[in-house]
Amino acid sequence: MQLSVVVPTLDGREQLARTLDALADHVPAAEIVVVNGPSTDGTTGMVRERDDVDVLVEVADRTVTAARNAGIEQTTGDVVALVDQGLSVTDEWYDALTDELDGADVVSGPVHEQLRGGMTTEEVESDALAGREITYFNGGNVAFSRSALDALDGFDEYLEIGSARDGAHRLAAMDFSVTWAPGMGVAREVGADGGGPETDPGWKYRSLAYRLVKNYGVRPRVAARLVAYAGRDALGSLRDVARGDATPSGWLGTGRDVISGLTIGSKDGAWARLLDRSTRRNPYGRSARSDRPVAVYDRR
Repeated sequence: MQLSVVVPTLDGREQLARTLDALADHVPAAEIVVVNGPSTDGTTGMVRERDDVDVLVEVADRTVTAARNAGIEQTTGDVVALVDQGLSVTDEWYDALTDELDGADVVSGPVHEQLRGGMTTEEVESDALAGREITYFNGGNVAFSRSALDALDGFDEYLEIGSARDGAHRLAAMDFSVTWAPGMGVAREVGADGGGPETDPGWKYRSLAYRLVKNYGVRPRVAARLVAYAGRDALGSLRDVARGDATPSGWLGTGRDVISGLTIGSKDGAWARLLDRSTRRNPYGRSARSDRPVAVYDRR
């Protein structure tokens, strides 16, 4: 097995260094592809000074979805892993990955976060919708067989958030198996982040509506799920207003953002479903564009 590891980074020089150090210690034979951009903290110089990075890709797009696709495009391994900046693979990570890929197409594992009061660990999350059994994967700690990754055509770049969850729905539609391996853990130190974008409620619900309508169409079960999510959040926010932790005007403003997000996401999801009628459901995937890299430094 030849393993390629893609590490997207954005203004996280120190976090990235910890991730690369851990990969060098525990997975020394892997092909390492770093996708940077557009960082302003000297990340490029730091990466180019290292001898354990095979490819550095500079991109102008700030979304992690586009960065992951740009990195995947440069890989040559028959297995491709994604590890976010600030996450350090453990000594069991590689063995867990190889063991589980013998019987699965995609393997993901938990993030162990060291807090001052102890350690937290993610648990596997699954779902069922329209006859599909969906196992979600952690987009910052996952490994794909090449066949599964090519069938997905990478990630949907319409989505600034939620592209990994979208990928899980699409994998289920194509009957690829996703396994959660507790031993395939990564550690996050206090104060380190994975580089994910902060989003407003409007984008949260725009993403949710888009991926559900794109993958399942306009059907009562989808509408019911969207209403249930929005209603639950609305009640929670209303309790914050009652406690004095939020203002009524803020609650109303958030509500408008949620309704707008649901409307736009549903419309765009329906259009995306028409653009790609295959089970892949990825009209804005890896093959949709070739202009992501600004520069590529290849040492292979």
